[in-house]
Amino acid sequence: MSKTRIIVAGAAGRMGQRIVATILSHPEAELAGATESYESPFLGQDATIVCGCEPSHIMISDRLEKIISPEDVVISFATPKASLQHLEITAAQGRGIVIGTTGFSEEQKIQIEEGARKIPVVLAPNMSVGVNVLWKLVEQTAKVLGDHFRVLVSETHHIKKIDAPSGTAVKIGEVLAKALHKKYEEIPIKSIREGDVVGDHTTLFKSPEETLEITHHAISRDIFAKGAVKAALWVKKQRPALYDMQDVLGLK
Repeated sequence: MSKTRIIVAGAAGRMGQRIVATILSHPEAELAGATESYESPFLGQDATIVCGCEPSHIMISDRLEKIISPEDVVISFATPKASLQHLEITAAQGRGIVIGTTGFSEEQKIQIEEGARKIPVVLAPNMSVGVNVLWKLVEQTAKVLGDHFRVLVSETHHIKKIDAPSGTAVKIGEVLAKALHKKYEEIPIKSIREGDVVGDHTTLFKSPEETLEITHHAISRDIFAKGAVKAALWVKKQRPALYDMQDVLGLK
C-alpha cells in the first residue's frame, strides 16, 4: 500500500513540529514537504531536525505552491489568513486539506466553504478524539438537563495562544446553544491564559441541588497531531465537501 504524502504548513510551530514527528512514525504516512511563513527563522532548515528527529533533507519552504503535487494532502496549522492561502493553493493542485487553525471570521468561513466545493476539506478546531467525544457528551447532557441547569464553559491554555475563547470552547458554546435552543452569545465562556497549559476545557451544568462537570485535559499535543494525521489519511479518499472530525471519527 502506498503511503499518503502529507505537507505540513506551519511545520516549525508547536503543533507543526508534533505533526511532522507523528508523520515520520506513522506506517501509512510520508512527509512530502514543510512550509512556514516568509518571516520564519526556520526557513531553509531541515523540518525533521527542527522537530527533534533524524535528518530527512526536507527543507522548510515559504512557497507551498512550489512544492505541492496533485498527490499531496496538506495539514495547515497557521494564521487564518495563511490557512486560506493554503486552501487556495491546495484546491488548485492538491488532493485535500486538513485545517486545524482557529479564529476564522464569518467571512473567512464562507471562503472555506467555497474552497470545499473543489476539494475535500476537514476543518476542525480540535482534532483530539477525546474532545470530539466531549462535544457529543455535552450535546446529549444539555438535551437531557435542559433549562433546569445553568451552564458555564471554561478553558485554559498556554500564554502564547492568541485566540480567546479557544476554537474548542467556541464549539462547545455552539453545541450548547443549539441543544438548549439559545443564542451562542447567551452561553458564558471563561478564558484563562497561563503557563504552558496544553488545553483544559470544562462544561459545568449547575442547579440548586447538584452540579455536573464534563472536563477534558490535554496532556500532550501529540493527541492533536495524531488526530490531524488521521484526518489527512481520511480526507484524501473523500469527495469535495466540508467535513469535521466528527465525520472522520464516524460520530455523526
